[in-house]
Amino acid sequence: MYVQTEILFPPRLIPQMRDACGPELRKLVDRLATLDEAHPESLAFTLMMIRLDGCLECETDSFRAMRGCLACALQNLRRHRANERELLKLYKAALHDVQVHLAARSAAAAPPPARRTSKASPAAPA
Repeated sequence: MYVQTEILFPPRLIPQMRDACGPELRKLVDRLATLDEAHPESLAFTLMMIRLDGCLECETDSFRAMRGCLACALQNLRRHRANERELLKLYKAALHDVQVHLAARSAAAAPPPARRTSKASPAAPA
């Protein structure tokens, strides 16, 4: 028996987080389930789960990884069930971080503004 092990929380698991949440987060998950994985709100939820689950410290041969991302994510959400407001704050912070990153990225990709060149008056004959 082998488990499909990912290194980071995959956005395809967002809809499966629905029943591990309270009513407010359940509404959020329902809304996110209709969005594309590349939508900033989906990215924010994914980032929140990566931070909450500790994905960056996860090793592929760890017990956590061997159980799979779904089991790890559900366990972490259930631990915070009593404090749904904290989860929503974590989501809003992640959404802010995603929006800042996307804004900086689009600003870096935008072409520089055109320079205004002043027309020099024709030189007087010497």
